[in-house]
Amino acid sequence: MILALFQYKAVTPGGEVQEGVLDCASQSAVVERLQSMGLIPIRTFEAGSGTVQAGAIKRSTLFKPRRVSQSNVGVFTSEMATLLKAGLPLDRSMEILVNLSENERVAALLSGIRNEVRGGASLSKALDEHREVFSRFYVNMVRAGEAGGALPEVLQRLAGHMERAKELRDSVTSAMIYPLVLVAISLLTVGMLLVLVVPRFARIFEQAGAALPILTQIVLFSGNFVRNWWWLIAIAVFVLVTALRRQYASPEGRYRWDQRFWQLPLLGGLIARVEMARFSRTLGTLLVNGVSLLTALAILKETLGNRYLAEAVDEVSRELKAGRGLGKPMLQTKRFPQLAVHMIMVGEETGKLDEMLFQVADVYDREVAAAIKRMLALIEPAMIIGMGFLVAIIIASILGPMLGMINLVK
Repeated sequence: MILALFQYKAVTPGGEVQEGVLDCASQSAVVERLQSMGLIPIRTFEAGSGTVQAGAIKRSTLFKPRRVSQSNVGVFTSEMATLLKAGLPLDRSMEILVNLSENERVAALLSGIRNEVRGGASLSKALDEHREVFSRFYVNMVRAGEAGGALPEVLQRLAGHMERAKELRDSVTSAMIYPLVLVAISLLTVGMLLVLVVPRFARIFEQAGAALPILTQIVLFSGNFVRNWWWLIAIAVFVLVTALRRQYASPEGRYRWDQRFWQLPLLGGLIARVEMARFSRTLGTLLVNGVSLLTALAILKETLGNRYLAEAVDEVSRELKAGRGLGKPMLQTKRFPQLAVHMIMVGEETGKLDEMLFQVADVYDREVAAAIKRMLALIEPAMIIGMGFLVAIIIASILGPMLGMINLVK
């Protein structure tokens, strides 16, 4: 059996933090060994790997984090759940997390929340004072856990929810990287041809005084324009991007763009699957923790990134208040995938809505992965063919007149 060195941070039953190194076969073996020693494992990672397991924060020697990210929130949520489940009181758990934090901003945030808790405020109220970090969904989940006396379990569910949401978000982001790289390479290749190659042939054609085909004239004009007016192109791109960002930042503009994206042939289907997975998992998490359906929908509306779908949630809420249930109003909006809606209706009929919502989320997580693969399978050859076509046009526009000049010389 191959063993490796693992660094760990753990807490004794009395709340004392311990650090050390263990020789084990895997990270799970380290956790089991620490538990057998009577310790509460908080962070374990392979020595020298730079990858921290159990939700630890990666450190950078070059840049300090500027804000508290949702990854940071997921980390200390998981760690707090572990400490509370081990029987440590809340204020002592937060004190330990403050000392463990390697991010100054996270430490300051946790320290402020700890002080508010020690001053008599509930954890949910203390978190609600930091809405820039903790969403309404997060605060209401904690409030439900406090009311039901199941705060450790709720925090554990929250950490799991945030991890799955992060995985979904990262899968979509990673899928977009490759097409963007292809676009950048295509633009760079065409730009270099127009700026560096085409002008050299332009001088040759000018000296020869031969009549040039329309295609060649267009390519030569494009090369001269890019070379002489590149700064104007850069300004135009900057102005366009700024205008689009401002429009998307306004509620009306964002709604229009979300609606357009939703209705696109391929991208719209992917967006619908991503939002449906988020919708189902968030709603299921709220319901399983005792939040009423109407309140859960109100909270859910704020967590959705797509305003077009959020409007549909508003319509569903109004119909739900009128006693028409959840599934049928969702079907009437025609903005939710039919498979998801029918599964939700089955969950309503059987009294297992929360369980069915989690199943819907799992189904659409898989659908997102499959849709991303299909999109990449279409985008990659299409972009390669497109780039090849542009390069071929440029080369053909240059070679045609050159061959004509050679024939004249002969």
